Amino acid sequence: MHGHSYRLEVAVRGPLRDAGPAQGMVVDFDDIKRVVRERVVDVLDHQTLNDIVDNPTVERVLVWAWERLDGTLEGLDELVLWETQDSCARVCRDDVAGAS
Repeated sequence: MHGHSYRLEVAVRGPLRDAGPAQGMVVDFDDIKRVVRERVVDVLDHQTLNDIVDNPTVERVLVWAWERLDGTLEGLDELVLWETQDSCARVCRDDVAGAS
C-alpha cells in the first residue's frame, strides 16, 4: 500500500456570461473548485482508492472523476489527472461523447 498526491486539472468550455456575478467568465473558478471538491476531492482524500475505484489506475480514477463531474459541472470539457510531476492521463469531452 502506498499513497500519491494527485493533481487534477479541470477545463470548462462555453460562452462568456453576459451578466451576473460571473459576467465575462464561462464558469466562476469558485464554483468549479466547490463542485470538484464536493464531488471528487472530498470523496477520495485520505481514502483507500481500491475501496472506491476497481483497479485504480490513474486512467480509471480519471474516468471515475469524469462520471462524478459530468452533468454537475457546467461546461466540463477536459480533465487531466497527474499522478506524478511527469505522469498524467487526460480525458476530453470528445473522448467520452456517446459513451455515457
